[in-house]
Amino acid sequence: MHLAFYPLALLKNILFSIILFLLMTAALPSQAQQYQVSLLTCDPGDELYSTFGHSAIRVRDQGSGQDLVFNYGTFDFNTPFFYVKFVRRTLDYQLSLTTTENFLYEYNYFQRNVREQELNLSDQQSRALVAFLKENYRPENRKYRYDFFFDNCSTRIREMMEEVLGSSLKWNLPEEGESQKSFRNLIDEYVYPLPWSDLGIDLALGAVIDRRANEKEKMFLPDYLEAAFQRASIIGDGPERPLVRQNNTIYDFPDARAQSWIFFNPYVVFWSLAIAAGLLTFLGFKKKRLYIGIDIGLFTALGLLGLLLLFLWFFTEHSQTKNNWNIFWAFPLHLFLAIKLGLQPLQGMVRKLLLGAMILADLALVIWILNFQSFHPSILPLLLIIILRTNFLYYNLNIFNRFGKST
Repeated sequence: MHLAFYPLALLKNILFSIILFLLMTAALPSQAQQYQVSLLTCDPGDELYSTFGHSAIRVRDQGSGQDLVFNYGTFDFNTPFFYVKFVRRTLDYQLSLTTTENFLYEYNYFQRNVREQELNLSDQQSRALVAFLKENYRPENRKYRYDFFFDNCSTRIREMMEEVLGSSLKWNLPEEGESQKSFRNLIDEYVYPLPWSDLGIDLALGAVIDRRANEKEKMFLPDYLEAAFQRASIIGDGPERPLVRQNNTIYDFPDARAQSWIFFNPYVVFWSLAIAAGLLTFLGFKKKRLYIGIDIGLFTALGLLGLLLLFLWFFTEHSQTKNNWNIFWAFPLHLFLAIKLGLQPLQGMVRKLLLGAMILADLALVIWILNFQSFHPSILPLLLIIILRTNFLYYNLNIFNRFGKST
């Protein structure tokens, strides 16, 4: 009798042992590497290159204790023809790897705030993300062609999250109509304390950045990427959970980005020039004098600016400098007009060039009013100076010279 039931008892013992082993294995820590992955968001700095902040990925190996930062926002200063490539947008950026201590040193030195969002990833997701970064860090993969709006340190992180997590990542983006901002509006939020930089950016970038950015495209800015991470969640591997498990403040310095250039800013300077040009033109009309020296200086400056805009539009790979209608008032041929005014002011060609400059300035105003491109507000007095002086010279050039009253 007992022998008959022995195989059944043995089978029960074997099954019990297997189940116990599985339960114990599940209870034990995984032998595979475990990582804590975080998004680091660094506040803007005082220099133009740091105006928009920075994003990077922090990876802590919980087994070895390694604490590293993967940074998509670096480039090699030793690149041949560095500055030429930088201006033409043929300079490659690259993914770099450094210790967290070294990465944070710069931000501590310049007193720029740094925040950390620890991600609520499973072990498998963390390993997949780290594997993605390591693959990107291979010498043949680490370089990429930087684009300020569409391929930078923040967009690379967004795309990495979407590729690694796939359908498990749920951004929970706001409705598109809630915050309608163009790319120009978005960058204006950051350059407002730097009025001359704000002017330079608006002069260099064309109408292509006046289109509305959708919620995903806004993540080219680190602050918007940080906000998107805070809203996002992970689904598909259990109950829906927030993407961010914990928020940490690494550095929190007093706000030192005080607005500067209170008096020496484009608005004050250009309106002062406009008032001076208006008074001098009125005085010239009364005294029958042209004061052509003003116009030679004005059109020389506008012509040189026009050549720069032409170069950025047609001779670089910057997509954002195309279709720049500032070129209507800062026209390259204004340089030729300046030369003609200095050498042969009475030549018929000069009046034609003056008429052309007048029409182009008027067209620039129409383009601005009809919102084909948003111009920097401080250029309004410059447009008024161009229209005033071209009208004055066009109608008085020959008359005043006839009386020998020109200068």
